Amino acid sequence: MAYKSLQQCVSDLDKEGELKRISTESNPDLEMASIHLDEFAKNGKAILFEDIKGSQYKAVSNLFGSVARSKFIFRDSLQIVKDLIQIKTNPSVILNNIPRFIFALLNGIYAIPKKVRFKNFKEIKIENLPQIKCWKNDGGAFVTLPQVYSEDIDSPGIMHSNLGMYRIQLSGNEYDVNQEIGMHYQLHRGIGIHQKKANQKGEPLKVSIFVGGPPAHSFAAVMPLPEGMSEVSFAGVLCKRRFRYSRKDGYIISSDADFVICGELYPNELKPEGPFGDHLGYYSLKHNFPVLRVHKVYAKKDGIWPFTVVGRPPQEDSHFGALIHEIAGKAINKEIPGLKSVNAVDAAGVHPLLLAIGSERYTPYSPTKQPQEILTIANHILGTGQMSLAKYLFICDEDDYLDVNNEIAYFTHFFERVDWKRDLHFQTKTTIDTLDYSGEGLNEGSKVVLAAAGEPKRELIKILPDLEFPSDFSNPRLVSNGNLVLEGKGEIKELLSSLEKQHIQGVALITLVDNASFVSENFSNWLWVTFTRSDPAHDIYGLDAENKNKHFSCSIPIIDARIKPHHAPVLER
Repeated sequence: MAYKSLQQCVSDLDKEGELKRISTESNPDLEMASIHLDEFAKNGKAILFEDIKGSQYKAVSNLFGSVARSKFIFRDSLQIVKDLIQIKTNPSVILNNIPRFIFALLNGIYAIPKKVRFKNFKEIKIENLPQIKCWKNDGGAFVTLPQVYSEDIDSPGIMHSNLGMYRIQLSGNEYDVNQEIGMHYQLHRGIGIHQKKANQKGEPLKVSIFVGGPPAHSFAAVMPLPEGMSEVSFAGVLCKRRFRYSRKDGYIISSDADFVICGELYPNELKPEGPFGDHLGYYSLKHNFPVLRVHKVYAKKDGIWPFTVVGRPPQEDSHFGALIHEIAGKAINKEIPGLKSVNAVDAAGVHPLLLAIGSERYTPYSPTKQPQEILTIANHILGTGQMSLAKYLFICDEDDYLDVNNEIAYFTHFFERVDWKRDLHFQTKTTIDTLDYSGEGLNEGSKVVLAAAGEPKRELIKILPDLEFPSDFSNPRLVSNGNLVLEGKGEIKELLSSLEKQHIQGVALITLVDNASFVSENFSNWLWVTFTRSDPAHDIYGLDAENKNKHFSCSIPIIDARIKPHHAPVLER
């Protein structure tokens, strides 16, 4: 069924045996997050906290804790949404199944928002909300599933709005209690465009933060939609219920939300926000971000506060990504000619690492394939939406059996074919994810495209080679075929000098880490450590390295993925 409210969804999950009720008092300071993490780790149920210390409201978490439960929640509308996105990206698809796609188009009526009277809310204060703190070094309580609404000051109206999921800090730091909250948004977010325009006019930007409501509304806030499709329209179709809203004191109010916070962002008004345990598995540190001057806070009498806990993947937000890929994956391929598939690798924190497959069509007559068109595709990928935040983009030529979602098989295929004298392409002094501290500073870092095409160039070793290392390096391990990790605190120059004197065959990559036993324990550990703890331009070295015409080449690259002094602390329970 399509849910009209969060309460209706929670009740339905309860009937299906998909809800765990906690009736004893729960402490929002770490305890609720700990319960959530334990339940998620065992692929458990959604959790309803019925008695929260310091708040009269209930809270629910882990709603999207499994892909199966997410699909159950959206079971009546998921196919319709997929069909509408297909129609938008390729209208001729209608001819493939006219009745099905006509039915999808008829459901497009739900995309039109509906204005209603303001009612059923009472005014409360920020301090009345559940003050949930997830990690011990967090700077305060945060909203982790907000829907942040803003409008273009030059083109106001709900159809020109942005609905995004940005981090909201409710307490702590220098915020005036009940009067101010923190607004952390990152690069390539729609609200940034709206605030820039308001700043240029010297005017405050009105912002509404919706919490709760039908699960479709939360999902819409994280959905990367095709150009021209609004989040509130998407929410309506996924909910099979037009997005209901009213205006109060100049602010948009989502009539189906459980809670609404209204306020203004003033030009150049910043305050420290954070730290916050984030989805890369580290704390994002304290930095100046916009501060929202609170106008009013509204709540439904029986409001339920939804929240999640983010940390080292996989977490609940990983299933958001899986569902997004299922809905919109083919749309991305249509947007970038020649792109067959792409995987923003969840185990590596999503933004740091992309694996892609493209098509080499430029020179089919050439007897020796080399990356050509896939380099063009790579540039397109790094210029598209949030994929532009990637640090590492691996891209291979199309192959019948290759699957970007099978990471071990993908890297094996890549390592067999890559030519390190030719296939490393760096971009320096550019932007990376705000939450990534591997680079030079906030939002600052580098990127590398690693491209491979053609026939295998090496046979990868499957057992450890007999190599000698300087005394400060030890514990060599194989993570996968030809993929060697090594630990140590010594100088890279000394390691390079030692290895260059030895004849090394079948090794495609060496990763230098703090704990090789941990990293080699499973492939996910290698993905997480390697790509969250390195900045390409600073941390990629190579045996027999050369720089010719500003192109870096080597025989075997070494990625220094050891923790550095400027890195953010690792999350620990």
